[in-house]
Amino acid sequence: MTAPTRGRPALEVAEVIRQYGEAFLGRYASGLSAAQRQALRDLANCRTAALGGHVERCLDCGHERLAYNSCRNRHCPKCQALARAHWLDRQAEQLLPVEYHHVVFTLPAELGAVALAHPAVVYDLLLRSAAAALREVAANPKRLGAAPGVLLVLHTWGQNLHHHPHVHGVVTGGGLSCDAAGKVDAAPRWVACRPGFLLPGRVLGRVFRGKFLAGLRAAIGAGALAAPPGSTAWWSALYAQEWVVYSKRPFGGPAQVLKYLARYTHRVAISNARLVELGAGRVTFRCKDYADGGRDKALTLEAVEFLRRFVQHVLPKGFVKIRHYGLLANAQREARLRLCRRLLLVAAVAAGLPGREAATIEPAQPRCCARCGGRRLVYGELDPVAPGSGRPAPDSS
Repeated sequence: MTAPTRGRPALEVAEVIRQYGEAFLGRYASGLSAAQRQALRDLANCRTAALGGHVERCLDCGHERLAYNSCRNRHCPKCQALARAHWLDRQAEQLLPVEYHHVVFTLPAELGAVALAHPAVVYDLLLRSAAAALREVAANPKRLGAAPGVLLVLHTWGQNLHHHPHVHGVVTGGGLSCDAAGKVDAAPRWVACRPGFLLPGRVLGRVFRGKFLAGLRAAIGAGALAAPPGSTAWWSALYAQEWVVYSKRPFGGPAQVLKYLARYTHRVAISNARLVELGAGRVTFRCKDYADGGRDKALTLEAVEFLRRFVQHVLPKGFVKIRHYGLLANAQREARLRLCRRLLLVAAVAAGLPGREAATIEPAQPRCCARCGGRRLVYGELDPVAPGSGRPAPDSS
């Protein structure tokens, strides 16, 4: 059993790697990518002497605090808070005072093996196809006749850590008027969707299916991935089924959107807070069982199997999992958002706009001494050292 560490979760994914990483590599090393190997090394070394660190000393009372460096790997449960805070700061400036919708696109299970074998190709196609489906259906004058703002986030896991690639989308409840091809009008107006309803899920699912499978055929034709065995029946099964696209209840405004983004955008496959127990070669963690009404349950896996499931969700190096499309696309984002605000009369609304204050992110408070509260702190660097050097554990106070 792993003993709790003061100020930290009782158990961390890093500890599972440190204790059972060699056994895992002995069984699965040949199938790991460079990014997966790097993630295992980084997480095991995160906030340990192996990465170096610093000593913080208070000039007022002399209290010293030892802290080791973070690995900054985007798959590390301990390293996402700062990246998320900086990213949310930027997103807060881009939010409009409109209803936002949460749309989820899911790949059929038949594509799981292809996605694991060619993650960069399939995940990129998943994101691009979801965005294209949203833009095409929204541009249809019978649906909305507008170009919305779209933010997409890739997730590859389910609660039990099985492979479950899907995309969460945050979409503005309306957009700039456009033609059927999605090109914004020369003199656009703001077109709002019906309250509580954005676009029909079944229509989105069929357009999404068509675009993804067309892209997959093109990728196979270009040699980016191999055709799956039993291709005729495989393709038929994919075309025959309805692809799952559904909208959750819309957000009320910018404050709710930021709260959602804070939870979803920088999430990793499993947080340390969900881990319950490590011992006798097994890991127990909490998960929601959606087949049983979303009840919280405890799931126990062999530690090696836990790590096998975890590394499935390590993305290829450099892969961008958060993307912006439509009004939020990088090329003309600032100009189009200014236009949207003008059309929505935001500039004429008083400073007390509902939800505006709630959407503001408070800046981080200056660090102070844990003992006396003083802010006259000085720092000394600690060089990286090999594991087992005997350097004390960091003080989390």
